Amino acid sequence: MKKILVILGTLLLICTLLFGCVEQPMPPAEEQSSELAGQVTTVPEQSDTELPTDEPTTEDPTTEEPTTEDPTTEEPTTEQPTTEESTTETPSEPPEDPYINMSSAEFYSDYQPADDYWDSYWRTEHGFMSGSIEPQDQKPTISEYQPMEDGKFVRNSHAAYSADGNTYYVVDAYGQVVMEIYKCGAYVSLEEVAAYVFAFGDIPVNYSSNKKTDPEDSIWGQYLRVNHTQFSGDTSRYPYEPELPNISGCGGSFKYYEIDIGTTGTDCDPKYRPALYNNGVSITRGAARIVYARMDLNGNEIIDPDEKFVFYTYNHYNDFQEYLNYYGGWGEMFGNITGGGAISSKTNCNPTPYVPVVHRDLVSGVSEQARAVTLVLYYVPKLDLLGMAA
Repeated sequence: MKKILVILGTLLLICTLLFGCVEQPMPPAEEQSSELAGQVTTVPEQSDTELPTDEPTTEDPTTEEPTTEDPTTEEPTTEQPTTEESTTETPSEPPEDPYINMSSAEFYSDYQPADDYWDSYWRTEHGFMSGSIEPQDQKPTISEYQPMEDGKFVRNSHAAYSADGNTYYVVDAYGQVVMEIYKCGAYVSLEEVAAYVFAFGDIPVNYSSNKKTDPEDSIWGQYLRVNHTQFSGDTSRYPYEPELPNISGCGGSFKYYEIDIGTTGTDCDPKYRPALYNNGVSITRGAARIVYARMDLNGNEIIDPDEKFVFYTYNHYNDFQEYLNYYGGWGEMFGNITGGGAISSKTNCNPTPYVPVVHRDLVSGVSEQARAVTLVLYYVPKLDLLGMAA
C-alpha cells in the first residue's frame, strides 16, 4: 500500500511539473516578431545613429569638395586679375617702338605725317614731328567751298574724338573726315595747330611757353615754337585791336591765350621783317599768332564746341579771322586794317567788330537754329494734346 502511495505521489509531481510548463507557454510567433521588430527598430536606430555618423565621415570629403572647389572658386579670382591686367594694359601699352635707334636725319629723309595715335606717341618720345613740316605762308589757305547761311559763314559745331580721347577728327566743308590730330603730337602748320588748340584746349608738345627757349637746347630744333601766354584783349589799352567774343579783357568771362605761328614773316607790318621763324639756331617770332579762348574766369576748361573760339592774326592783332572748325574753314576778316586804320596805331585806328557766324553741325547737316525750331514744333503739339486730354 505504501508503495502505491509513493508511485501516485510521483505521478502527481510529474503532472504538476508538466501543467506548470503549459501555463507558461512560449510567446506566439507574431508577438515574437513584434518584439524583434521593436528590437530591429531600436537596433536600426542605433545603426542609423551610427550610419549618419559614418556617412558624414564619408560625406566630409564630399563636404570638403566645395573646399576642394574653393580653389576652383578662387581660380576665377586668380584669373580675374589676369583679365583685368590685360584689359588695363592693352590700351595703355603702345605697340613696339618703330623709331628706336633711328637718327633724326634718317627720320626726316622720307618724311610722312603720323598715321595714328601710337605712331604720333612714339614720334613725340624721340622729338619727331607728327604733322606737316611744309613752310607756312602768312595767309591761311581757304577752302574753295565754305558753307553759308543768311549771308554768314557756317562754323562747324560737331566735335568728334576717338573713344580714348587722343584723336580728333577734322572734317572738310562737306563733313567728311580729312585729317586726324593726335593729343601730345608735334605740329607747326596753321591748320593743324588751330585744330589742336580747338580740340584739346592746349598747345602741341613742341611748343614752349618760355619765349626765350633756345632751339639748340630743345629736342625739337627747328620745329620748336614758343609763346603761350594770356592775351588780354584790352581794347582800351590797344584801341586798334577788335574786341573778341566774351573776352575777359573787355568784361567777358573767357580767358584768351596766344601762341606763335611760325611763318616766313609778314608783308603788312614794317616792324616785322620777312624771315624764317626758326632756322634751328635762333627764332624770329614775327607777327603771326593764334589767339584762342582757353578757360573761364574760374580756370575751368571750355568744353562746349560752340563756346570754343580760335582766331588767327598775321598782322600782330590788328585783324583776325575765325577758325571755323573744318579744314580750310576761315571766317571773314575783321579789325583795324580791314576798317581802314593804320597798322598798330592807337590814334589812327578803326577796328571793325567781330563778324558773327552760324553754328551748324556739318556732319549731320542740322543747324542750331533748325534744331531749336524742331524742338519747339515738337513740344507745342504735345502741350495741346495734354490740354485736350485734361
